[in-house]
Amino acid sequence: MSSPVTTEIRDGIGIVRVDNPPVNALSNSVRGGIAAAIDTLVGDAEVEAIVLLCAGRTFIAGADITEFGKPRQPPSLAEVCAGIEASAKPVVAALHGTALGGGFEIALACHHRIADPDARMGLPEVKLGLIPGAGGTNRLARIAGAGATLELVSSGAQVSAEKAKTLGLVDRIANAALEAEALVFAGEVAGEPPRPTRERPPVADGEVFEAAAESLLRKTRGQEAPAACVASLRRALTLPFDAAIAADREAFAALSAGSQSRALRHAFFAEREAAKLDGAPAAGTAVQTVAIIGAGTMGGGIAMSFAAAGIPVTLIDTSEEAVDRGLARVRANYAGSVQRGSLNDTEVERRISLITTATKRAAAADADLVIEAVFEDKALKREIFADLDVRCRPDAILATNTSALDVDAIARALSRPERFVGLHFFSPANVMKLVEVVEAGATSPATLAAAVAVAKRIGKVPVVSGNCDGFIGNRMVAKRGAQVDRLLQQGALPQEVDGALKAFGFPMGPLAINDMSGLDIGYSIRKRRGTVFPVADAVVESGRLGQKTGHGYYRYEEGSRTPLPDPDVESLIADVSARLGVTRRSFSETEMIERMIFPLINEGARILQEGIARRASDIDVVWINGYGFPRWRGGPMFHAGEVGLAYVAAQLTLFAEESGDPSLRPAPLLAELAEAGATFNDWDRERRLKAS
Repeated sequence: MSSPVTTEIRDGIGIVRVDNPPVNALSNSVRGGIAAAIDTLVGDAEVEAIVLLCAGRTFIAGADITEFGKPRQPPSLAEVCAGIEASAKPVVAALHGTALGGGFEIALACHHRIADPDARMGLPEVKLGLIPGAGGTNRLARIAGAGATLELVSSGAQVSAEKAKTLGLVDRIANAALEAEALVFAGEVAGEPPRPTRERPPVADGEVFEAAAESLLRKTRGQEAPAACVASLRRALTLPFDAAIAADREAFAALSAGSQSRALRHAFFAEREAAKLDGAPAAGTAVQTVAIIGAGTMGGGIAMSFAAAGIPVTLIDTSEEAVDRGLARVRANYAGSVQRGSLNDTEVERRISLITTATKRAAAADADLVIEAVFEDKALKREIFADLDVRCRPDAILATNTSALDVDAIARALSRPERFVGLHFFSPANVMKLVEVVEAGATSPATLAAAVAVAKRIGKVPVVSGNCDGFIGNRMVAKRGAQVDRLLQQGALPQEVDGALKAFGFPMGPLAINDMSGLDIGYSIRKRRGTVFPVADAVVESGRLGQKTGHGYYRYEEGSRTPLPDPDVESLIADVSARLGVTRRSFSETEMIERMIFPLINEGARILQEGIARRASDIDVVWINGYGFPRWRGGPMFHAGEVGLAYVAAQLTLFAEESGDPSLRPAPLLAELAEAGATFNDWDRERRLKAS
């Protein structure tokens, strides 16, 4: 088998070329090939300088993911970087595509860097619960300073070639052919004694760095990798280079073996797996045009998602006033993006130019994809689809954005139900990544494939769900909601409940979220289902609907969205407890967390048993991307494995006995896996083996 790394000499310049498709990942053969190539060229008297470049569409885009979790074979990346840096002849890295993680660490070890104008670079290890393990933090601090380094390594963000040049991370940007200009650059520095990055003093940035570090640690409380990034940078500023690098390697190994990195790696692979469909379904319609029925908050947000991807979209509602309000809301959202600096005026106008409006459903006649996004009324949705059935092209995909209703019942309004699918966007649709792709009974494989493909194309994370009340996410939310209400009945206060889940890692607590969404929404859903939540119902029936009325579970001062404890609500909750004959008591934070998280896991097990979700990891993807479950805990089903399924099952049994609620008893699949000492990841692996 030929090596993925080759060398040649051209006019005294040694060229090291990496060709390891598709992204030139740093496999063992690539690492060893680079190290050997540098040694060979340094020892060749004909060579005066060296250029390191890559074939294909990108520079080295990071580690070889097939090696994750396995012992690394020599040479290590740190050894390769040290070898490059120690070269007696200047080494120029020629960057194109993306130079990420270990690939960027190799580039930083080179003495000079030239980049294609469209190149992007960064150190995203923190997103996998890690730190740069081969000296990336240390070298960055010596080039760009501690402040910029902290921002890059703690966010994992990519920077453009232009930004990298401003920070000193690249020496020049190529104007024409990258390889040709890199060879010219190498010729210019040939014969110069190279200055290794390690010999530069780190730039501390003093108080600016310390303030940024303190802010970061406060915002990422409980997360190991951001704290490790700060510690790594402090070592870079205070320890000798080799001692700091050695400590980084130890920290990297410890993080890699830890629960949080396992969880983040699980989430990384789970999102890739979620978009895969069983078998090889026929390719679906290539969506080029979209129509959306309903110009409300959700419809406008969906329109923005398609416009951002360059797909023309028609926003349809029943009157000029309605579509004008919808377009005004879209413009207001874009104005906020411009104010924050995430978009410029030119890009905003480009996107708005892709959104047209109409007041007749006939405007959807030629669209490849039509999405209904009106309020949750089954009869209205069926009427809309019966009308679209005769107006739209026979090959058009028709989709409903319902968050909970029976998609099979809606599909019965159609003569071609095989072209129908659920596309449950999450609010705000222009921001939230998750889309539940809901497969109705008659949905064809080609329609399902097309729906998944278009969701990916507009930058969403699609997860296929079967049809049931609430699908995957909202069905589980209902189980958590019941336990939240029970905690309130039994003695917990709203701020205690929310504080427990925030301590667990959620960005907001469930009651503050409900206040933000509007408590009447959940109330109407419970009425449809015939479900009673004594405290939640009493709060709504007292006229408290959340932020929009200034009072919900919390009170809100005028013009503020900050939830404040409300003594009136606490009295109302105590009255409900008394009416139910419940003696109130206090709860520990741990008990509240388990009472809210473990029922989620239990319902997830039922969802798997019923075939509503295809994989346990799909449920994790839904909760991470749609409900704020802390990514560094891997999602509810992965978290169950970390805690131990036997413990989860035992606690659920206890909760069921204490409450008299049989729905809390461990689901059969959960009990079976707990008895076998297995995890939901094991269940997923077994499923893959059976399918292969």
